[in-house]
Amino acid sequence: MGTSRSLSFRAGLLSVLILLVLLATWYAATGSTATTTSSAGMTPDQIEYAKMMGKDPGNAKTVGFPTLGQMGATVWGHLANPFYDNGPNDKGIAIRLAHSLGRVSLGFGLAMLVAIPLGFVIGMSPLMRKALDPFIQVLKPISPLAWMPLALYTIKDSSISGIFVIFICSVWPMLVNTAFGVASVKREWLNVASTLEVSPLRKAFQVILPAAAPTILTGMRISMGIAWLVIVAAEMLVGGTGIGYFVERVE
Repeated sequence: MGTSRSLSFRAGLLSVLILLVLLATWYAATGSTATTTSSAGMTPDQIEYAKMMGKDPGNAKTVGFPTLGQMGATVWGHLANPFYDNGPNDKGIAIRLAHSLGRVSLGFGLAMLVAIPLGFVIGMSPLMRKALDPFIQVLKPISPLAWMPLALYTIKDSSISGIFVIFICSVWPMLVNTAFGVASVKREWLNVASTLEVSPLRKAFQVILPAAAPTILTGMRISMGIAWLVIVAAEMLVGGTGIGYFVERVE
């Protein structure tokens, strides 16, 4: 116990030191390179061009990579009032996060309902594994950005399309890991269950599920990471309320 606590303390201390080094590097890299834009001395054509490039010469501010102070001020500005709602495209960070979290939870939950039972079937049946393997190998590598236009064209709803893309991209890691975990259960355990005449349902829940649980949880962790990556890309494309749209519109 003492060794574990000492290791955790040293690991935490090292993490803090790494963070301080990164912040110091950030400060040193941006402290002397920050520049500001202002309309002073600019011709009307130059001002118009600057506006087309997303800059506002009439409002002097730092451009380029933000400094550490600017980053802190921006973060504090978003956290100071995270629940404000000034219309469809102007909401607080907490409201945006809640919308994204809802989409991720729904898409990930649907993926669980499909992937885990189907993974059990594939893992327990060599016939089903060989029959479905070609479809899995073809559909699994498809990019989330390729699914999004197809979903928008067929579903006609941006929010449901985002949930569908999360579902279709999250289902494969869970499916493959569940099937692998179920197929890797020791034959001796299955033989003992058969000898004791354990029912198939009881064998699935009391023998196979505990043995395959670590692999299934690994697939779920991978799928959750993919779901958060996908929701950002999906919301960037479809707009609306969410973290992805927030990232896209932040200057």
